[in-house]
Amino acid sequence: MWHGIRVSLARKKFGIKYPIMYSDNNMVFNCIQRAHGNFLENYPQFLFLLLVGGLSHPRLSSAGGVIYLVGRIAYALGYSTGDPQKRMRGMFMHFGILTLVYTTAHFATNLLGWF
Repeated sequence: MWHGIRVSLARKKFGIKYPIMYSDNNMVFNCIQRAHGNFLENYPQFLFLLLVGGLSHPRLSSAGGVIYLVGRIAYALGYSTGDPQKRMRGMFMHFGILTLVYTTAHFATNLLGWF
């Protein structure tokens, strides 16, 4: 919802009317919209990994989830400046997602009886 609110406020601020997805001349709006789109593209995988990994490692998965979400906020705030390179400030989110990949893989290998 936070991303959606930011896009709505940016639409109002920059006068971008619906159904226009991206502006031809406003890079800041485009960056805010793109940060929102990128989050939506990755959210289902995050939720899956958080749920499945949390079944075997609830605390570690919670920590990974928090790291990922804080990284996503830093990513969005950096991207929203209008300079796409500033989105790199949130790249530590990948430590959170890698933690979730580990917890999910550990759960799966235990279910399969491999370890």
